[in-house]
Amino acid sequence: MAAVNVKQPAHAVSDAPSSWVLYLLECENSSYYAGITTDLNRRFAEHVFGIGARYTRANPPLRVVAVKAFADRASASRAEAALKKLPRALKPGYFEE
Repeated sequence: MAAVNVKQPAHAVSDAPSSWVLYLLECENSSYYAGITTDLNRRFAEHVFGIGARYTRANPPLRVVAVKAFADRASASRAEAALKKLPRALKPGYFEE
């Protein structure tokens, strides 16, 4: 298995346990994986160690590309759905809005 870069962006996430975050991972096959969570460190570790999503078990993540915080799960879920509809080239830019 290739080395995994577990560094996260400096702007990653506040420590508030109640905030939801949308995250974008870059995987070994150069694809992106998007998801939501309340604990990015735990969720990234799950993906790395193969207990996360089925997609990341087959395509292990290399790094967190971007993170965006949301006040509640509903808004994070809507943002995730919108992100997944974007073409690959536009996905990292979604977090700059």
